Amino acid sequence: MTPIEQQIEIIRRGSEELLVESELRDRLKSGRPLRVKAGFDPTAPDLHLGHTVLINKLRQLQALGHHIQFVIGDFTGMIGDPSGKSATRPPLSREEVQANARTYTDQVFKILDRSRTEVVFNSAWMDRMSAAELIRLAAKHTVARMLERDDFARRYQGRQPIAIHEFLYPLVQGYDSVALASELELGGTDQKFNLLMGREVQKEHGQPPQSILTLPLLEGTDGVNKMSKSLGNTIGITEPPAEIFGKLMSVSDALMWRYIDLLSFEPADAIRNWRREVKDGRNPRDVKVGFAQEIVARFHGAAAAGAALADFEARFQRDEMPADIPEMTIAAKGETLPLAQALKQAGLTASTSEALRMIEQGGVKLNGEKVSDKALKLARGTQAVLQVGKRKFARVTIS
Repeated sequence: MTPIEQQIEIIRRGSEELLVESELRDRLKSGRPLRVKAGFDPTAPDLHLGHTVLINKLRQLQALGHHIQFVIGDFTGMIGDPSGKSATRPPLSREEVQANARTYTDQVFKILDRSRTEVVFNSAWMDRMSAAELIRLAAKHTVARMLERDDFARRYQGRQPIAIHEFLYPLVQGYDSVALASELELGGTDQKFNLLMGREVQKEHGQPPQSILTLPLLEGTDGVNKMSKSLGNTIGITEPPAEIFGKLMSVSDALMWRYIDLLSFEPADAIRNWRREVKDGRNPRDVKVGFAQEIVARFHGAAAAGAALADFEARFQRDEMPADIPEMTIAAKGETLPLAQALKQAGLTASTSEALRMIEQGGVKLNGEKVSDKALKLARGTQAVLQVGKRKFARVTIS
């Protein structure tokens, strides 16, 4: 395999789409580092594992010798990315965006090499753009083109409002690629329209169009929705080690493989071996433990990972859990089952109203962790230990 083929294989691992591959190959033939861009709008103060799918890919590209341009969208963050949204996002103030941006710059270097990463703020060039220049940028794109976006089209057809400033978002993101002379831009699959817009805006400014790499969106701990702080289904990279470990151990076996494929730094051959071993009878819990330790160690160190495992085993295998917990399978009508209904089906409460009351009073634990969210849902395929009070336990599988 040639060095270029090796690079392409690494770049493609865990990704969805590479456009246009022939252009990227031509760039790689030059032998020089490529300018690789990825943008993050600091709309919330902390990074979670969903963010790290893309940052991990940046790390791989950095290891291949390419130049990483980590763009913090302090300007676009005030607009609000409309991608995948069914309504206009409330704009953030400059102060809110800047406060969130400070935590991003600290957290991203848990993965990337600080000395080899260029951190830039898109306000550096957008604050200097005049109203006339912004109008000229907008004049080259039509409303019909914007309505080709699925999310805009759905909102338009459903007679839901679309604010004019939302049309500016993909144009500004595209102009970021011009300002940085980007050669490869990364983004989630929901960003494809914006990434393609970057190619168009670069062409208009006489630059060679960037190649595009899209990456999958990681489902949250509910196993259904994209990981999002607004949905409460995230695993934050700054959360306490024991909390990260416990959340990873609570995901379903099916979702575990998705997490491993997108987040683990283990070689692809090793992961294929784990799959074969589980198929041949190995307990998937063993694989999950190793993966949870890898993730905790990445963000908190090996000692913290060992302590999190010891804490998990102490709580679940020795002190807190009885040896004879009844096991059962309970049914979900859809992709998820509300925790309150799971407690009732498992016979731990007489009704869902009692279950909700127990959750509110702090009397319910999921895998040893106290639950306070009455709206929590368990994904189909989840295996978990439910506890009500001090003496009622059930080990359930959601089918």
